[in-house]
Amino acid sequence: MTQKSTFFAALAVCIAASQPVFAEDPTAATVVATVNGTEITLGNLIVARSKLPPEYQSLPDDLIFGGLLDQIVQQVVIEQSMAGKLKLEDELTLLNDRRTYLASVLVDEVASAAVSDEAIQKAYDAAYAEFKPQTEYHASHILVDSEEKAKELLALIQGGEAFATVATENSTDGSAQNGGDLGWFGLGQMVQPFEDAVVAAEVGKVTGPVKTDFGYHLILVTETRNSDRPALEDVRAEIEAQVKKDAVLAKVEAMVAAAKVEKPGADLDPALLKNIDLLK
Repeated sequence: MTQKSTFFAALAVCIAASQPVFAEDPTAATVVATVNGTEITLGNLIVARSKLPPEYQSLPDDLIFGGLLDQIVQQVVIEQSMAGKLKLEDELTLLNDRRTYLASVLVDEVASAAVSDEAIQKAYDAAYAEFKPQTEYHASHILVDSEEKAKELLALIQGGEAFATVATENSTDGSAQNGGDLGWFGLGQMVQPFEDAVVAAEVGKVTGPVKTDFGYHLILVTETRNSDRPALEDVRAEIEAQVKKDAVLAKVEAMVAAAKVEKPGADLDPALLKNIDLLK
C-alpha cells in the first residue's frame, strides 16, 4: 500500500474519532502515542503534515491529525517488525537517503544565508564587469531550396512585392508565418555565411541569395542597435541562483578540505558498480 493510500485509509477510520486532549502548553516533544514503548510526538505529526501535498493540507485539522497519527502508528509497527530483517541493500539505501537529506538541509541553509541585496549587486557587477556593447540585428529572411527560386522571388520583391508577403507565401521555415521576421539577434546566433551576409548588408536593402546548409536565403536587415547590459532586475533570478550555487560550492569545498579524506578504493574497477550480487 502506498503512503497516499495508507493516509486515506487512516482518514476513513478516524472521522468519528474524538479530538485528543493535551496539556495546556504542548511542545514538539509532547507524546501523542506510544507503540510498544516507542514514543510518537506532536513534532512527528507536525513534520508529517508539513510534507503533505497542498490538497491534503486543506482537509479539516481533526481529520489530518487522526489520519497522520494512525499512519505513523502503522509505520512504527512496521519498523519494529523489520528489526534485524533488513537486507544489506536496505541498510545502505537508508544510509544514503539520510546523507542525501542532511546534504539538502545544509544546501538550503547555506543558500538562503548567501542571498542579500548586497551579495546580488556584487555578483551582478562582477558578471558584467567586462561587458562590451555589441551590434544586434533585426532581420527577416526567405528560405527556399534552390538558387533559381530565390532569384525569382528577389525579382518579385524588386518589382514591388512586399518582402513579408513573399516570405509568408514562399519561405519554407517557421518564420514564414511572421513574414520571415527573425527578431533581434547578435553575433554567434546565426549560421555562417548567413551571419556574414547580415553584417555586410545595407539596412533596408534585400541581400542574397545566400547559400547555407539549410538552403538559399534572401535577407532583409530592417534595423540595428547596440546591446546594453541587462538591468539587474531582468537577470536577478539568474544572479541569485549563481550566488546560491557559489556559496554552497565554497562551503562544501571548505568542509571537504578540512576533513581527513582517504580513498583506498579509488582505483577499483568502475564496472563493479553494476555488480548487484555484492549486496547479497
